[in-house]
Amino acid sequence: MAKVIAICTSPNKGMRKKDVGHANLLREYGIEGDAHASGEWHRQVSLLAWESIEKMRAKGLDVGCGDFAENLTTQGIELYTLPIGTRLRLGEQVIGEVSQIGKECHTHCAIYQQAGDCVMPREGIFIRVLSGGELTNGDEIKVDNSIITVGVIVASDKCSAGQREDKSGVAAAETIAQIGGITLDTQIIPDEREQLAAAMRQMADQYRYDLILVSGGTGFSLRDVTPEATLDVIERQVPGLPEAMRASSLAVSPHAMLSRAIAGIRGRSLIINLPGSPKAVRENLQAVMTALPHGIDILRGVASECGSSK
Repeated sequence: MAKVIAICTSPNKGMRKKDVGHANLLREYGIEGDAHASGEWHRQVSLLAWESIEKMRAKGLDVGCGDFAENLTTQGIELYTLPIGTRLRLGEQVIGEVSQIGKECHTHCAIYQQAGDCVMPREGIFIRVLSGGELTNGDEIKVDNSIITVGVIVASDKCSAGQREDKSGVAAAETIAQIGGITLDTQIIPDEREQLAAAMRQMADQYRYDLILVSGGTGFSLRDVTPEATLDVIERQVPGLPEAMRASSLAVSPHAMLSRAIAGIRGRSLIINLPGSPKAVRENLQAVMTALPHGIDILRGVASECGSSK
């Protein structure tokens, strides 16, 4: 079993990091209390394998966990072979995504000055924290590229005003979990075009969720503006998904043909409009879920298109 053997932090940059044994990792930020944590870049947490450190110890250096300024020292996993975009589960709560392999060393550290070499620039990696939580020495670390990060937006005047309990957002999160979807954020927004568009942009641009599900506001009412807000945001449409959802729903109700739901892509995020009722949310997602993992893998760059050469 691959595991985390040390969690190292320092209160100031330029200081040796010390093993603190336990830490809180904050989503899209880094390790709470560490000087290098910052949500402003992709290098939020650094990792180095104990096996890499042993290469330097074999050169006669008295070095250990934290001496290479790594946040997490691991054992049992060849970190530097992981492609960028690889998803990692750390412990029970934390999910990270490999964002950089190695780094350029502008000023040679004391280790390099002593040994004429340093393993961190070659074999250290960095991750973004997609989902935060507690991490403790000894916690397991494993590759899990089946993870789909999800943001849910509920478009509802009544729910946003506290006049009605949201059930459609809950239904979306429960249903998408069947294919590895982890809902990291749920926002309840009134039926206002600009506010809905702003929430979608935040989820796609700042949090870079794989999948953004927007429930409600797809009908004929004058307040139903979800498709228009989505068109303000997406860069490319994906017409096959709403077509499949409407076709499936027609078997249940002829009113399904009145849905104006659309789907599209912004950056590497897939945005899908869903109905406002919990039952219809489940039915619509079930109609397209088998295709979603492959489409999202293509967006993430970890799968190729599915065309046949025959």
